[in-house]
Amino acid sequence: MEQSQIYRSAPGCEVPVVHATSCQRCGACVEREERFCPNCGAEQAVPAKLPPEAAPLPRYFRCENCGAEVAVDPEQRSYRCAFCDSTYVVQFSPQLTGRQPPEFVIGFAITAEEALDKFHHWLGRWGLFQPGDLHTAQVAEKLKGVYVPFWSFSMLAKSHWSAMIGEYWKRTETYTTMVGGKTVVKTRTVTETEWWKLSGRHHDYYSGYLVSGSRGLPQHWAERIMPFHLAGLKRYEPFYLAGWLAEEYSVQREEALRVSQQEFLGRERAACAAFMPGDTHRSLQVTTTFEQVNSDLILLPVYLLSYRYRHKVYRFLVNGQTGKAAGEKPLSVWRILAAVAAAAAVITALALLLARL
Repeated sequence: MEQSQIYRSAPGCEVPVVHATSCQRCGACVEREERFCPNCGAEQAVPAKLPPEAAPLPRYFRCENCGAEVAVDPEQRSYRCAFCDSTYVVQFSPQLTGRQPPEFVIGFAITAEEALDKFHHWLGRWGLFQPGDLHTAQVAEKLKGVYVPFWSFSMLAKSHWSAMIGEYWKRTETYTTMVGGKTVVKTRTVTETEWWKLSGRHHDYYSGYLVSGSRGLPQHWAERIMPFHLAGLKRYEPFYLAGWLAEEYSVQREEALRVSQQEFLGRERAACAAFMPGDTHRSLQVTTTFEQVNSDLILLPVYLLSYRYRHKVYRFLVNGQTGKAAGEKPLSVWRILAAVAAAAAVITALALLLARL
């Protein structure tokens, strides 16, 4: 198969032909591995997988600034890091890393044009306070679609807990007070708490938390464009990466596992707290161990735009499945101060005008 055929779109589809074909009955877009048409239900002939020699081998670059490792088009001889906008990159061979291959993938559902529109819309907000020398056209050219590696864990949490359980009870008491210079006896209801110690066991199964496998995309940034809908996961096939950048994971499984378990420890403690009987509780102690730990390495679609302005890196992200966007942008301090001064002048003028009326 010629390379031009690899990237040709199927009729009625806005994805590469290696990703989808057309239903022979109704012409609707059908993903390659789907057996039935989602539009009319007609059974499809499952196309043969592309032979390894049909797809050109990618080139791999490692950013020496942020640590991202990305597979690019074989014709691309140089690379600027999509994660930190650095040009300090070196080529490497993935065969020497010994990393495990991805197991699942979610394809891009947002087009590059839609992602670019989201960037312009996002950048236009508070545009009055942007620096005048920020050339947005040149910045927009750096928007890249990247398959970013994520670790997904599932595990069983087993906990032993102990706490002081409080139960409310009410009593009526009398008291005296002064009313109009006279002593008056009144009654009031007082709530008391009876405390007693309790301990027990709790277990729950946790999954669905994604840990970024990219040094170039820290966890706190990845969480800004979550969630991804994991019901859309497909078994990984190399053709999904045709025409896109794809990053090798640089966060090892053991490191990602610690991050995931820390998250699940918080969830388990909250679950134990919600499990407590009585009206209130205190001194909750939870000891948790994890069993049946399973992990999946998955590739998720992200549009990345990193650019430098006055020696600082700014970043904009779009979830390639849902379209959720997040980012940071430079703001002009002088323009903000000018706007504040103008607003203060208007308020002062209005106050003087009202004072004369």
